[in-house]
Amino acid sequence: MNSLKGHIKEVQVNGSLSLVTVELPDQILFKAIIIETPETASYLTVGHLVKVLFKETEVIIGKDLKHLISLQNQVKGVVKRIERGLLLSSIQINTPAGEISSLITTNAVDQLGLKEELTVCAMVKTNEIMLSE
Repeated sequence: MNSLKGHIKEVQVNGSLSLVTVELPDQILFKAIIIETPETASYLTVGHLVKVLFKETEVIIGKDLKHLISLQNQVKGVVKRIERGLLLSSIQINTPAGEISSLITTNAVDQLGLKEELTVCAMVKTNEIMLSE
């Protein structure tokens, strides 16, 4: 499980859903859509320190992206380590927001030409982010 720390910058509420913007180190913004509101979760206040949590299987790796995509949670980093398996590989990425792990197919590692010290973009869908105090 990936865990990054940041402060809540904004909370937008619609019914029982909230779109929460969290500012991570180096002014990196991550957004999470959660089934909570400030009325049901007291920690959903601007300035509150939270953990941004997401599974390794939810991290998408991009390389040399030259087109716009809808994934709002994007952070550039450098591949620190690749642990290759027969079917799946674990990628460790150093980012200004902290270390991020990704679990992708070994075929994808080969297709992207991933190797240590390569700059990549780690991306996570907004609905795959969890927040914790």
